[in-house]
Amino acid sequence: MRSQEPRQPLPRVRSENSNRRGVELLCPYRMVRSVTEITPQELVALGIKGVILDLDNTLVLWHQEEIASHTLAWLKSLQEAGLKLCVLSNSVLSKRSERVAMRLGCPNIRQAKKPSKGGFRRALQAMETDPHHTAMVGDQMFTDILGGNRMGLYTFMVEPMHPHEFAYTKYISRPPERLLLRYFRKRGHL
Repeated sequence: MRSQEPRQPLPRVRSENSNRRGVELLCPYRMVRSVTEITPQELVALGIKGVILDLDNTLVLWHQEEIASHTLAWLKSLQEAGLKLCVLSNSVLSKRSERVAMRLGCPNIRQAKKPSKGGFRRALQAMETDPHHTAMVGDQMFTDILGGNRMGLYTFMVEPMHPHEFAYTKYISRPPERLLLRYFRKRGHL
């Protein structure tokens, strides 16, 4: 008997007027274990033309620059499908995001102040895309997902690559994030 692969849930399609409100601003359109679960075909089917990418614990381990080969292959597959990429980071002092973006041949926005809209607007401008045709991929609900939803982007939340992260994130942001994810699952939003 052949083992069956688990079926991937269909992405939630949104309409032109489906901007999230209230607590739903914290709910991603889709949860994935890793960025590699998001296929270029899925993004194209959603009408996505540009992808804004968080850096730490989404593309690379916290405070690292080395991109794993499977993540690099995924990024290349997005580019080959004609999708534009932009790295968006809250980093203030480090130029790691610039170096990663340079290796990927895409724009980089540092000091984004996520979830503030300013960094997202600069990313959209750099990719020459609009919110309805852009996705946000990140590991943090209160920065990446909230900011992306506030801008009207299609948001993907990935599980952090590693438990090592900024102390504030680990001890202040993650506990309520886990509760909210449980709430969204219970309500059928995820």
